[in-house]
Amino acid sequence: MKIATWNVNGIRAREAQFIEFAAKETPDVICLQELKAAPEQIPASVKLEGYETYWHGRKGYSGVSLHLRKGSHAGEAVFAHPDFDMESRIVTGAVGDTLFVSVYVPNGGKDYGAKIDFFTKLSAWVREVHASGRQLVLCGDINITRAEIDVHPKERKPDVIGQRPEERELFAKLLGDELVDVGRQLDPANEMLFTWWAPWRQMRQRNIGWRIDYILASKPIAERATSCRVMPEFGTSDHAPVIVEY
Repeated sequence: MKIATWNVNGIRAREAQFIEFAAKETPDVICLQELKAAPEQIPASVKLEGYETYWHGRKGYSGVSLHLRKGSHAGEAVFAHPDFDMESRIVTGAVGDTLFVSVYVPNGGKDYGAKIDFFTKLSAWVREVHASGRQLVLCGDINITRAEIDVHPKERKPDVIGQRPEERELFAKLLGDELVDVGRQLDPANEMLFTWWAPWRQMRQRNIGWRIDYILASKPIAERATSCRVMPEFGTSDHAPVIVEY
């Protein structure tokens, strides 16, 4: 099983790159964020054959999608949105007792309270899912650096949104005892593992970035993970794709 997540920063701007990425990697699950397009604006070329897909977007802002490759799971996926969804930020796909999730957490720059509220409700929902006996693979742009190691030393500013102590406390509550940060589980000491770079001063080329894109999985799934790759060399989004295999 191969699972990929990528904040494309505009699906129309990344149309050709997304097609190249999907053809090269052929993930079983693809989670996209920041589509910046309503469903009727999605280019026909990115509507991949062989996938069950749900596009959940709006014009010029936010948006997520979820793509589940046919034949990689039994039965049809059931797509839905938790009731705390706002601004087209989360879509789930149920396959048996597993929920695959694509999520785009608000960055909080315009409305920090809305970010905290969304994240608090997301954490409560994750606990409800686990309490029901189901498992999760939650992927996306969380817009929080989990710890100091997830920010380049030159970018560490504890009062900046995305690095604040209360945000990291919320992230810890999200993980709880059931959810695992797969990338960090497989590469615990890598101080240069980033997924986002500010689009100036050659920050990406110098690898001065933040890790804010994650694949989180319930423990039974995370225990089977064999690799997690960040692809900083791919595409022109300010985020890199992240791929987990298990």
